[in-house]
Parts: sequence; structure tokens; C-alpha cells
Amino acid sequence: MTQPRTIVILGGGVGGQVTANELRRSLSVEHRIIVVERNTRHAFAPSFLWLMTGDRQPEQITRDIRDLVRPGIEIVEADVRSIDAKARRVETATQPFDCDYLVIALGAELAPELIPGLAEAAHSFYTLDGATRLRNALDTFTGGTIAVVVSALPYKCPGAPHEAAMLLADFFSRRGQRDRVEVHLFTPEPQPMPVAGPELGAAVRQMLGDRGVLYHPLHKLTAVEPDAKAMRFEGQPPIGYDLLVAIPPHRAPALMRDAGLTNEAGWIPVDPRTLLTRHERIYALGDVTAIPLPGRWKADMPLMLPKAGVFAHAQALIVAHRITAEIGGREPTETFSGNGFCMLEAGQHAAGVAYGDFFAKPSPQIAVRSVGKSWHLGKVLFEQWWLAPRGIRRAMLESTLKIASWVAGVPVNL
Repeated sequence: MTQPRTIVILGGGVGGQVTANELRRSLSVEHRIIVVERNTRHAFAPSFLWLMTGDRQPEQITRDIRDLVRPGIEIVEADVRSIDAKARRVETATQPFDCDYLVIALGAELAPELIPGLAEAAHSFYTLDGATRLRNALDTFTGGTIAVVVSALPYKCPGAPHEAAMLLADFFSRRGQRDRVEVHLFTPEPQPMPVAGPELGAAVRQMLGDRGVLYHPLHKLTAVEPDAKAMRFEGQPPIGYDLLVAIPPHRAPALMRDAGLTNEAGWIPVDPRTLLTRHERIYALGDVTAIPLPGRWKADMPLMLPKAGVFAHAQALIVAHRITAEIGGREPTETFSGNGFCMLEAGQHAAGVAYGDFFAKPSPQIAVRSVGKSWHLGKVLFEQWWLAPRGIRRAMLESTLKIASWVAGVPVNL
């Protein structure tokens, strides 16, 4: 009989839930699976854009984590206070945990305070509450300049700023107010989603242009003046706005740095294929990690794997399979492929999609599909599958998704 093991998973988002569910499916009941999460009311982040435009309500895209995980997974609602990586010991606000395996899936924190004036001036759709407040602001907005600003790199969900700009343009078109509103997108990047290559960048620029969104690359935000409603960019004169929508700076939770798990940039380096950290039996996955890719988009800046739920999902399956193999006395063989996809909402119930191999050499190989309503429906279907309670309905949705992904030729890991 296998010696009982304890696996502690920090974070109950996409990566944490998938890891826990796959482990519980694969391991017998004598092995403990513990998920530590500060807020057990899970919000489905890809739907925040639809919340922003009024196409969703908060209660439609939130669930208790306990409804989304398999029976036999322990959910501990608590803040993580510290990690002793050598001892594999976690201190939480309620109790300590010693574990045989530790999986860190805490994601990235938003830090608008890192740019002067940003927190006071900007709305953001990167949180449930923020998207709700932005929806209320849009309801009373009568016209002017809307600035969607990527304030710093890296940031999670690299397609989201472009989606937001296009959905905002569509929002005012549906209200018959498009002629009163200018939508601008500012980013420090040289092109949309540079990690995916020039073909996707050109396709996204075309999508933005077709919807009347004015695109401004190579604009690095340095400060915001709330009273003057002005943005300051490096090497540029001030630019005014009437409504500011920002993607705030991101950083790893401070406790990761305190535990000595991060690199100079503040993220956790992991083996790209196994997701192991430099500490034995400690894995990290998702937004909190740093995974370099072949190629460079700036002379002094390596290409990094985007911070996106699709990668957290795939990485979680690999981590769960490797832990299961080790506990069962087998050599782990599963590795993360680097394959991923992104669906871009374009408005009018249509979306585009890009997918490919981000580990390909000499640089990521990404294919682009044209904009269509079927991709939007696919995104809706995935949302419904993710939020469905465990049971028959979720299984039926999963079967439908697998068939749809096979027909579309875009593989989806479920």
C-alpha cells in the first residue's frame, strides 16, 4: 500500500482547481489534497469583459469553489502567511500545513499604486468589483475619449486590452453613441501580443482598425494626473482622456519573494516542461511563473510565456500527472507542451482565435483564424462548462466542447 501523502495547493483559481480535481480523480482517498484560498467565491475572469458591457451580472459568473471541485478535496479559506520552501511548510492565517508536495498557483497581484495617480484615476476590468464599477461608469458616460491603457509589462491575459477596446466600441455602437466616443488603446509593446509574432499582431491591428479603435504602441505610462485628466508617457507630451480604463501593473505576491522563490524580476522560475521550482517537490504554475521562450522581441528582453488561463489549465494537468506518477512509484513522463490558444472578442457576438506552439524554435509558431460568430459561441460554451457544478450537466458540456474543438481544429485541454 502506498504511504499516504499530503498535497497542498496554494490558490483556488484556474490552476489550483484543475490541479486539485485531477489529483483527486487519480489518487486514492488516503492521500490528502488541500486547497488554500483566501476567497472561496470564485469569479470567472474571462467573463469580466462581458460584465463590463452589461452582458453578464456578477451572480452569473461566480460560484463557490466547493461546487467546482470534486468531493474529497479540502478547501481551507485563509490567507497564506509564509512558506518554508526547504521544509515544505506553509503558514496560513488559521493553521500551518506540512506537505509532501506543494503546488503554488497564487497568480499575480494587481498593483496600480506603482504608477503615480493610476489608482485614483483609472477603472479596471481585471477584477469582479472593478468591472462592475466600470459598467456603472459606462452607463453615465455621454461622450469623449476613452483611453484603454496597458500600464506595465507583463500582464495576464494578453488579448484582454484589445478585446476591451473593441467591446467598448461595440457597446457605444449598440447604444447609437459611437459618433460621440473615441476609443484609444495605448501599450508599451511594439505590436499587439508580440509573443505570438507579426502575423497575429497584424491581424489584431486590422481588427482594431476595422472597429475604429485608435492604436498607440510603444507608449510607456509613467504617471496619471487625475485632476487634469491627463496621462504622461515616457518621451511624449501629456495626453488627455475623459474615461481611463487601465490594465494595472502586475507582481507576484510578496510572500513568494520572502520565501526566496522568485527571480530578479519577482516571478517564480520553473522548469518549462515539468513546472518544478528549484526546490524538490515544489511546483509553480500559471501567472506567478516566469518561463522564457525561444526568440526575443527586444534586444534586452527575453520572450516570456504569456500569463493566461489556458496555460495555467494545461500546466495544472501536467503537475497533477507528475505528482500522481511519483506517488505511485512511477517515473513521471508527462511534460508541458507549450501549446495554447487565445480567443479575442471583437464585438457583435463575434471573435477571432489564434493558437499554436509557444515552445517552437526559433520562435513561437502561431496560426490565426478569421473572426466569426462560432468562436464567440465557443467561448460562451467554455464559460458555461467551467461554471457548471460537478455532475451530469458539466459532463455533457465537456463532451460538446471536445466535439467542437475537434471540428474547429483547435485542441482544448479539459
